[in-house]
Amino acid sequence: MTRLLARYAECVFWLARYVERAENLARILEVQETFARDSKGSHDWQVVLEINADVERFLAAHPEPTAGAVLAFYVTERGNPTSLVSNLHAARENARALRPLISTEMWVQLNVFHNRVALLGPQDATEERLARLCATVKEGCDAHAGITAGTFYRDEAWSFYQLGAAVECADQTTRLLDAKFLASRARADAGPGSAADASYWTATLRSAAGYQAFRRSYPGDLNPEQVAAFMLCDPWFPRSVAFNLGVITDELTRLRRRFGLRLTAPALERLDALTAGLEIRNVRQMLAQDDLRTLADAIQRDLADLSRDLGSAFFGHTVAAAQSQSQT
Repeated sequence: MTRLLARYAECVFWLARYVERAENLARILEVQETFARDSKGSHDWQVVLEINADVERFLAAHPEPTAGAVLAFYVTERGNPTSLVSNLHAARENARALRPLISTEMWVQLNVFHNRVALLGPQDATEERLARLCATVKEGCDAHAGITAGTFYRDEAWSFYQLGAAVECADQTTRLLDAKFLASRARADAGPGSAADASYWTATLRSAAGYQAFRRSYPGDLNPEQVAAFMLCDPWFPRSVAFNLGVITDELTRLRRRFGLRLTAPALERLDALTAGLEIRNVRQMLAQDDLRTLADAIQRDLADLSRDLGSAFFGHTVAAAQSQSQT
């Protein structure tokens, strides 16, 4: 039987989610800054607000989505719960509650990383410095993941960490596809088969650190259908939705069989339905209808429901909207 307190299980679940969320926000900002330019060289930064369902929150504090305002909103604004500084602050606070469970190396790295991001000012949240900032955030998150993999004791707390990371990674991969869809829609020269369209798909792969892996599976011409299928359905790419659904299934099964947690049935049933919907033919159909975003939105809603199932089963409550900051 498990000896892990519910509050510790919840903290470790959200520690993983907040770090993963910070990394993926950096990836979305990076791909937007690098590729999503109009004919005048400007960016439509409202795309990022739409991806994260933050338009209403942003406009309540800012008159219009200029580059400076949106980047400050997502990098340094503590009042925005989806900003980089807010995500890493939440991760650090969950880690603080977990000091009896996590390694000293995990705590030190995350604390130093958080303090480094907390010192960022308006001068750092600019288009000119965004690429360097995003690289720094990704490196910090990758260092956290590596230290965690090398030092975290493999008891049930490890399973909850894996659950949190996998749920968030699957959700954020669909948001990278959203970024591609919305950025392409904003440009008249980004129709299917255009040079701009190919650049967007390449940027999407690179933002997910999947370009080389994709080329190993598809060495020929870059095909939008293949890219979408790779990011959604590939069972071996660590950032694909299908791979992360497999991780969630494995960890729930481990919690049930090894640690005696028997309330996994609702989550496993939802996973079965979600996995069944991730078929190549569905992706092809959505692409043919130019409606891939509908599939991505449906996956995001299912993952939000899955989080609620996990909250009810293991944390003693449904995951609170204020903490989950649901972006669906």
